[in-house]
Amino acid sequence: MKLLFDLPEKDQATFDASVAEDEKVMYCLPYNFEGEKRVNGFVVVTDKFIYKLLDGELLFKYDIYSLSEFSTEVQYGICGFYAKKDGISTLLCLFISGRNLPRYAVVATGCDLIVKHGKKEPLTSNEPERFCPKCNRPFVAHTKICPFCQDKKEIYKKLWGMTKGLRLMMLFPLLTAIIAMIFRFVVPAVQRIAIDKYILAENGKDHITEFFVIVAAIITFDLISRAINVIQGRLAAISGNRFMRMLRALLFEKIENLSMSSIQKKSTGDLMGRINNDVSVVQNFITNLLPTYVAQAFSFILALILLLWLNPFMCLFVFIPLPFAIFFITKFWSMMNKRNVHGWILAHRTNIYLQDNLNGIRVVKAFGKEEQAIDDFEKYAEAQAQKEESNAKLFDTVFPFVGFTIRLGSYFILLYGNLMLFGGHMNVGELSQFTSYSGIIYEPLMQITAIPRNISAFITSFSKILEILEEEPDVADIEMPIDIRIEGDINIKNVTFGYDSYNPVLENINLEVKKGEFVGIVGHSGCGKTTLINLIMRLYDVTEGAIEIDDVNIKDISQNALRSQIGVVLQETHLFSGSIRDNIRYSKPLASNEEVIEAARTANAHDFIMKLPQGYNTIVGEKGLSLSGGERQRIAIARAVIHNPKILILDEATAALDTETEKLIQDALNNLSVGRTTFAIAHRLSTLRNADKLLVLNRGKVVEYGTHAELLDKKGFYYKLVMAQRMAELAKQD
Repeated sequence: MKLLFDLPEKDQATFDASVAEDEKVMYCLPYNFEGEKRVNGFVVVTDKFIYKLLDGELLFKYDIYSLSEFSTEVQYGICGFYAKKDGISTLLCLFISGRNLPRYAVVATGCDLIVKHGKKEPLTSNEPERFCPKCNRPFVAHTKICPFCQDKKEIYKKLWGMTKGLRLMMLFPLLTAIIAMIFRFVVPAVQRIAIDKYILAENGKDHITEFFVIVAAIITFDLISRAINVIQGRLAAISGNRFMRMLRALLFEKIENLSMSSIQKKSTGDLMGRINNDVSVVQNFITNLLPTYVAQAFSFILALILLLWLNPFMCLFVFIPLPFAIFFITKFWSMMNKRNVHGWILAHRTNIYLQDNLNGIRVVKAFGKEEQAIDDFEKYAEAQAQKEESNAKLFDTVFPFVGFTIRLGSYFILLYGNLMLFGGHMNVGELSQFTSYSGIIYEPLMQITAIPRNISAFITSFSKILEILEEEPDVADIEMPIDIRIEGDINIKNVTFGYDSYNPVLENINLEVKKGEFVGIVGHSGCGKTTLINLIMRLYDVTEGAIEIDDVNIKDISQNALRSQIGVVLQETHLFSGSIRDNIRYSKPLASNEEVIEAARTANAHDFIMKLPQGYNTIVGEKGLSLSGGERQRIAIARAVIHNPKILILDEATAALDTETEKLIQDALNNLSVGRTTFAIAHRLSTLRNADKLLVLNRGKVVEYGTHAELLDKKGFYYKLVMAQRMAELAKQD
């Protein structure tokens, strides 16, 4: 997200005259209101002062160290950037909320860091831009696509690059389409001969054999043309499906390799739409529409040449109405493009709501919100339907008249041609050939009415695909990563991390864990427990500091080698559609049935599995919803057990189990953790009393570290957590 805008020439001159040589510019953001007046001003923050500039005038210059408690405040349609000066809240500027609120939130944090800690480097933000820097219009939701500023040539170049290996096959439909079009030009010429020399000739009956030969030739050309169309269709189906398969596989592979931070910013429905719908739109354009447009362009040029050769003057009648039609289409196209983009956005919102509601259908039913969900969906669907209906009505009302205007020249040809025929200046066959060619030339002209809509849909869909394919993952392997055999020593050195760089979740974490140690991580919700284990798995990269495994920075280890030696039981258990056996051996696909059963026994899952109608072959259904929460959790534990990891991570692994089952499985987990470096997060602190060490976090910082007994003796933060939990359990018993 951009935090350093360029100043206009007047403001830059004023700023240069006011700033000292040793000042470092940290941030420069626009502001939009001065009182009730709409303006284009700028606020510049250096490491010493804050400047407010408007139209070449310096409105104020504050010593940044005279200010404190920088903040943003949402007001009625606008936002304010505030700071306290001499203990009084002072408005620094007003700005438009939607465009600049995230920017000023970062700058407020940055200013606090300058004042409190003397930070000399500006903060950065990985939050994506939501507005186009060229036209200032919003991007398409969840993308960096501006439909109005896209470089169309660059898109076509990238499309050409992606067809490598399929170009020859994809060229055949184009060639066959052109060949089929050539046969269409041969038939009118043959018909002219048949009409002039045989049908209307006085001695035509004396050449009946030649006439039948010509008729047979016309039929043959028609059959050949249709056969070529069949070949074209089959080749287009083969090449199109191969291209679609390649593109879908490429897109899915890229999504699988994206960083968690990237995936979490996109909805499941949006990603599925790109793999299915957008790829289909691109495939249809390449294999069906593009060959048609090229063939139509070829036929237009050839027909134009032939018409000029037959009768240059009559050829002018074809083009008399075209300037008016093209002028109207050009004007109308801009409006239709905006309406099509708006329609796409409404359809996208409907799909997102549908996907979100279906994923949360149990919550909807639990709160009895079915009627509300239906009403909300009908509102989305109604808005989409109204826009599509409006677009269709406008398009289908206007373009028939455009088509009539384009074909208006054919009526002039008919009138003038018959006058020439009556005057003896033209033969019937010649007129027939001319009208046939003029009919051919009108087909590509009529395609003009559909081309804008199809190209707009193609460019939007292909841009959405490219946005995924060209995205650089936040977490990536180095050029030559190391594949090591992990032993289990872990050293966390001065680690600071925030999902947004200006808002750290963990600060200055230091922890040394030896091979085979069991470390429990405790703290209030939101203190950074799950974030810490995500960093150990390298689902995210640390902002500052380093995490080492066996004295090797995990950034130097290949992600595959790292995660293949880590076993995980997450707080949110996910089972894949399929059998229980397949889910247990997901982490070890070649595991034997004996290994599967042994892992299930260790996780205390074997007994309940054998009570199911089909045992280990029981299909769990989507997300495993046919099983209870505790059953799903135990299968997930078995999945981690069979993996036989060097590092074991348990994130609330027993949260979904009843007390009796929890006691049984806790012994199994204790046995499983022997010889493995284990990190465990648990809501019930009693389950971690046997841990070798307990790491206590509060607001992203380590506040205590030691054994259960040591921390209780200190009677500090951990002691208060234990006492509060015991009081809560006693209250439940009462």
